[in-house]
Amino acid sequence: MESLNLKHKLGDKWISTLASIWIQCTSGSLYTFSIYSPILKSTQRYDQSTLDTVSVFKDIGANCGVLSGLLYTFATPSNRRNAYFGMCFFVLLAAHAQTFFNTANVVTAVRNFPDYSGTAVGIMKGFVGLSGAILIQFYETIFHNKPTSYLLILALLPTINPLLLMWFVRIYDTKEQEEKKLLNAISCVALLLAAYLMAVIIVDHLFTFQLLVRIATFVVLLLLLSSPLCIVPSLRAREKDSSVIHQSLISEGQRFDQEMEVHDTRDSLEEDNLNLLQAMGSVYFWILFFAMACGMGSGLATVNNLGQIGESLGYSNFETNTLVSLWSIWNFLGRFGAGYVSDHFLYVKGWARPLFMVLTLSSMSIGHAVIASGMPGALYAGSILVGVCYGSQWSLMPTIASEIFGVKHMGTIFNAITIASPVGSYIFSVRVVGFIYDKEAWGSGCSGTHCFMLSFLIMASATLLGSLAALALFFLTKNFYNQVILRRLLHSLRE
Repeated sequence: MESLNLKHKLGDKWISTLASIWIQCTSGSLYTFSIYSPILKSTQRYDQSTLDTVSVFKDIGANCGVLSGLLYTFATPSNRRNAYFGMCFFVLLAAHAQTFFNTANVVTAVRNFPDYSGTAVGIMKGFVGLSGAILIQFYETIFHNKPTSYLLILALLPTINPLLLMWFVRIYDTKEQEEKKLLNAISCVALLLAAYLMAVIIVDHLFTFQLLVRIATFVVLLLLLSSPLCIVPSLRAREKDSSVIHQSLISEGQRFDQEMEVHDTRDSLEEDNLNLLQAMGSVYFWILFFAMACGMGSGLATVNNLGQIGESLGYSNFETNTLVSLWSIWNFLGRFGAGYVSDHFLYVKGWARPLFMVLTLSSMSIGHAVIASGMPGALYAGSILVGVCYGSQWSLMPTIASEIFGVKHMGTIFNAITIASPVGSYIFSVRVVGFIYDKEAWGSGCSGTHCFMLSFLIMASATLLGSLAALALFFLTKNFYNQVILRRLLHSLRE
């Protein structure tokens, strides 16, 4: 009897969500490339273009997740003995493994919370963005100034953690009245965790923590990560004691549903659950692909070169390391915020989600232009804008894909669109940033705003073009969101 009670406690969508969050916390090692890239550059004697090419293979591995999407769908109903090419292969292989964790966690969250898919995806993608800062805290606590040991941890920790938690990540076809409140509680924990990490990073760079202080801050970090285990059950028990049904909202959903049923049942059936080939035959797929190549590609080019940009602009190692560490925070805020805010405005105002893609890509263009200016503090301000807007694409794109193409093949489709990220990263990192940097460099390095100015002006233009593509998607899907998506949301409230 006790074993049955234990199984019941561990077998629901909230345990699945928490397990997914903890897996995501160790799945973002690609965002810590700047920690060990100087070691690669010096020991392997790479120039900037070669180092950027290695980083592109990392991006390819981390973003070409079609195989993981297919498996998820199926599972639910030369020189120096070619060391350079070997390095590219190993980085690709290590990063590609993360797509399997990411696909399972994101698609499971969407299926468990179909009415709040933006918030669910934002939480999952947010913790991937935050995982870079979490892994860096682990590195600073256990392996301070030992990047080679950190590489060993990257081989072990992201493997052991999912093996322990994957048994809890499952789809549960259940609905609870106060799902939004419980998701908001998890969101509050995520925001508190981000604020804590930001404070720790800034204070650590100002005063340099001793070992005991590092251990204490890391223990607090672990406690914050485990806090939802106590918060969610207590809130669920409270909501069961005071169950309130909003009859007016349900009756409004019934009226709206009856009015729209005749007009858009066919549309809903046609748009739902397209497979990859059917989705690729749609103009929506290629607009999303192009917009993501511009947004995600330029964002990756920025984070992969933050260290070199800071060095060329005369920033100290302290300032550059702070920028790299804080990138995960901005990335998290974009991922989480875009999902939550787009959900809110979709419910309250009926705004189509692609509109937020337009706004974030336009803001990213401004961020690139700010970095290109080379003014004092411009790298800080620009990296905040680019980091937040880059992160936003990671929650907006999968959610939009699930709404337009359906959730059945969502894992395959959004991972296929994600291939745009390494495509854009190769173009911007190697053919733009790396090429222009090496052309401007004298001797062993480059100093001054001219090293990256042209590159970031090109990326600013590209992201502005991506925002125009997203604007076209907004107008093309406006009626679809007004009729089909809002009808689904109100229909779910009626049930």
